[in-house]
Amino acid sequence: MTLHDTPPTALRTNRLVAAPPRAVYEAFERPELLTQWWGPTGFTNTFARFEFRPGGTWDFVMHGPDGRDYANTCVFRELGPARLVIDHTVAPLFLLTVTLTEEADGTRIDWLQDFLRPEVTAAVRAVVVPSNEQVLDRLARLLAGRPVDAP
Repeated sequence: MTLHDTPPTALRTNRLVAAPPRAVYEAFERPELLTQWWGPTGFTNTFARFEFRPGGTWDFVMHGPDGRDYANTCVFRELGPARLVIDHTVAPLFLLTVTLTEEADGTRIDWLQDFLRPEVTAAVRAVVVPSNEQVLDRLARLLAGRPVDAP
């Protein structure tokens, strides 16, 4: 699927990171890494349950820089070295598909967040698009060994 194939219910972000696919996958697989970069700039996470296996549950709270807490529940649908599918089961409902493709300079990350209904996608677009860019910025910094929220 290419950018032009993105369904009207979905938002897509792509990023090339200077790390092998295995390192990117480990940043999802290892909760001590995932908690550092998951979420937009300034957010922190508390994981209550993290069952990294197909069908496993991931319960966590994202703590915003404004002091607000955002409870999240996900189910891992597919976990493989080249593709992860995560079902966000609380509002706003979405299916996140992350594809990892090895390239000469690192790993191409394709981040497809499908909200299932076009009106939901339209309502969240202004927040989700820059937030997803920040999430991938934080991941890239983690993989480069830099502080996650550094400029």
